[in-house]
Amino acid sequence: MNEEHLSRIQAIAEAALLAAGRPLSLDQLRELFTEDDRPARQIMEHVMMLLGQACEGRGFELRKVASGYRLQVREEFAPWVSRLFEEKPQRYSRALLETLALIAYRQPITRGEIEDVRGVTVSSNIIRTLLEREWVRVVGHRDVPGRPAMYATTRQFLDYFNLTGLDQLPPLSEIRDLEEIGREIEKSIQAEIKFDSAPAEPAGDNPPDQTIH
Repeated sequence: MNEEHLSRIQAIAEAALLAAGRPLSLDQLRELFTEDDRPARQIMEHVMMLLGQACEGRGFELRKVASGYRLQVREEFAPWVSRLFEEKPQRYSRALLETLALIAYRQPITRGEIEDVRGVTVSSNIIRTLLEREWVRVVGHRDVPGRPAMYATTRQFLDYFNLTGLDQLPPLSEIRDLEEIGREIEKSIQAEIKFDSAPAEPAGDNPPDQTIH
């Protein structure tokens, strides 16, 4: 395949990622082409490498996440780009961040097990917010009296925090406590600005800039 053809595939992939507003997998990108013109998976991987290199030194980058590839603003430019949007980023309570951290690191985990670790009751609003944001999901029920739901993180959770897998979470041995995990998650949330859209709308009935307890 000659250089001109590779450049054409690269341009098509870039246009699709800009238009999609969400991550696209290699297979989804390949399906943009007719069966006769569809590049092999190995070729498509090479094209994405070229596209990533083409983004070097620019205000946006090609990032691989759990669901595929996306174009997004580089984190270092977030303070300036965020001024385009009147709506302030969603704020989250320490309780919500600690709950999310426990689910991420100890999944699958029940609400009761989260409460045992934190020593306080987990409000229904927190669980509802995490489910509505599609950061967590119910993956089964613990085989104990009452059969409580077990929660785990989702592919959307990985995408939002620029992860391809849970193995990219920092080791627990490097983090002192749940509060520190919460601060790291909040830092990621505040810095998260997609290339294609404004920050996400708050989940549930909470108005912008209102802490969820």
